[in-house]
Amino acid sequence: MKHPHFVRRLLFSAFAVAGLLSTASSVVQAQDFPSRPMTLVVPYPAAGAADMFGRSMAQALEGALKQTVVVENRPGAGGNVGMTYVSRAKPDGYVIGLGTIGTQTINQFIYPEMQFDPEKDLMPIALVSTTPNVLSVAATSPWKNLQDVINAAKQAKDKKLTYGTPGIGSSVHLTAAYFEAVTGIELLHIPFKGVSASLPALIGGQIDLLFDNLPGTINQINEGGRIRGIAVTSAERSPQAPNLPTFAESGAAGFDVTAWFAIYAPRGTPAAVMDKLIAASREGLKTDKVVQAYAKMAATPGNRFGPELGAFEQAERAKWGKLVKDRGIKAE
Repeated sequence: MKHPHFVRRLLFSAFAVAGLLSTASSVVQAQDFPSRPMTLVVPYPAAGAADMFGRSMAQALEGALKQTVVVENRPGAGGNVGMTYVSRAKPDGYVIGLGTIGTQTINQFIYPEMQFDPEKDLMPIALVSTTPNVLSVAATSPWKNLQDVINAAKQAKDKKLTYGTPGIGSSVHLTAAYFEAVTGIELLHIPFKGVSASLPALIGGQIDLLFDNLPGTINQINEGGRIRGIAVTSAERSPQAPNLPTFAESGAAGFDVTAWFAIYAPRGTPAAVMDKLIAASREGLKTDKVVQAYAKMAATPGNRFGPELGAFEQAERAKWGKLVKDRGIKAE
């Protein structure tokens, strides 16, 4: 009969060898990554700003990684459905997701039963883009500027002005809530499933105002036939819509809000794979094709990667978490 100490040493050696083999296997897989097509999940409907940035980033990654990146739209619950899917995917880098200011820093404060923790269950890869939000009205609206909207809202005591957004808890919704807080007005929120639904409602007169990411409505605003841009939410005017004043210029002093989009991998993705994804993102976001495409969409390519993006998220959570609590915003 073998001595117990001998058996324990044998088992320990076997586990050690197994661990080394597993590590070696992971290293080999990371070195080969990506050896097959990848999926980039966009947790919002097609045609909106998130979808535009998701598809643009997929193309940028394809060029840097020399591999196909398929975009898959999985909308629902303010982006939670898609990002929950990403958080539960196999952590090997083949499924990544496009998170937003909403999914990563706002939703956790308004949805009581989140199926994932944006900080613990996802690993930040790269900030994809930043862009202003914009307030628009129908071309037939009597309101020509932000002060007109504020005055109309203050006078409409019995029947609040209505505004559409891509959904409860979106950065656009929070922008409108911030606007209410800054100006002391009260509006009625009408959430839609993306700009493809809210834009026709504005044009058709079903809602009075539309808050959206600028890329989602920049073409219609510049055309001017159906909607009129009122103001952008960033501290400075957008080069793609230079005639649109900022909220701060228009009477909402200190107003400065930008939406952002970023890509993430499931927690547990190997460091070597993360390094490749971050490097590919850095390369892709600097290409002339991406820079020019984003300029046309009134957006700026991202410049935060990995841990730096994670630190940025923390600051955003503190800012928006306070606004959600102060305004009592909840998912319905």
